[in-house]
Amino acid sequence: MASTCKSTGGFKFRLVSYNILAQVYVKSSYFPHSPSSCLKWKARSQAILMEFKNLSADFLCIQELDEYNSFYKSNMESLGYSSLYIQRTGQKRDGCGIFYRSSSAELILMEEIHYNDLVNGIDYENVPTEIESNNTLDVDRREEASGKDSTKANSHGDQGDPNDPCVRLKRDCVGLLMAFKLRDPSNHLIVVANTHIYWDPNWADVKLAQVKYLRRRVSQFKEIVSNKFCSTPSVIIAGDFNSTPGDEVYQYLVSANSDSEAPAIQLCSLYATNGGEPPFTNCTPDFTGTLDYIFLSDPGYLKPVSLLEVPGPQSADIIGGLPNHYHPSDHLPIGADFVVLGSSNSLIIPELQDVEDRLSKFEIGEQMKVQNN
Repeated sequence: MASTCKSTGGFKFRLVSYNILAQVYVKSSYFPHSPSSCLKWKARSQAILMEFKNLSADFLCIQELDEYNSFYKSNMESLGYSSLYIQRTGQKRDGCGIFYRSSSAELILMEEIHYNDLVNGIDYENVPTEIESNNTLDVDRREEASGKDSTKANSHGDQGDPNDPCVRLKRDCVGLLMAFKLRDPSNHLIVVANTHIYWDPNWADVKLAQVKYLRRRVSQFKEIVSNKFCSTPSVIIAGDFNSTPGDEVYQYLVSANSDSEAPAIQLCSLYATNGGEPPFTNCTPDFTGTLDYIFLSDPGYLKPVSLLEVPGPQSADIIGGLPNHYHPSDHLPIGADFVVLGSSNSLIIPELQDVEDRLSKFEIGEQMKVQNN
């Protein structure tokens, strides 16, 4: 819960990103390692709701969110959260949502991201080789797909030739851009982006096209917010990027290069710059690795002061794979507490005297600590 850090006058808030595993993908045949009782909607819905409550975040960036209108919206309202949701296009039933405490921030602007819009920008006389040269998912790879990804693999069955960029780029993935005015004395603005990038490891070209579009849209949205409200916002981008540390998508996001047609926006990974990425954020017997990230841009007025601790591979609550009775999703949440040092309206950024450079860790269920003199 947001609070004021009395020793510095800084405003504290918590942001968490979490792929909660859409119920549409939950079947015992997809997760044979999971106890069947923890896969049932009645149990999972309450477990996820309790997880949200225990995370005690001011901003929750949620991926694979379904049952929004029937369950999450009203239940989260009862916990003090407002929210916006964007459902994937086509026949997909899940999407992305951002829940936020209205006591901590005021929503001032929002935009939706539909990655299918990439189709409208294709120059067919100059198709990028990264898309043109890729082959479609073959039958052997399709048969190897397991768990919920076997359901997702069916998305390759859309009508048309997957080697046609128009078909290839139409993956029905979405994201949200939301600008907030924090309820702190400086009225600092932040842009929060939440997204879920396409899943298939054999379609890296599509993922790269999506994150390039995301970076461009975030840059443009930041500029719009800056001009409209005469204040430069801090930017936080969260989500499931379906990419591992060091791969082409990840390297693009943290590289200094920017698309020439877009305003420059530089990103750094929250965890990587504060001790290293978690060993994994997705854990099943078929795949264990890091896919979820929080990226920061121009963080000069925000200082992360603690990170949500991710269980290690030897943790008893992880062994055997997820989901289980301890974790209702196959992903783990990541997040951080931030202190606002000032705003772009301020002439001086106050120093944070009593927070060590080395970030502390907090666990699920742990309330935000307020340091007092």
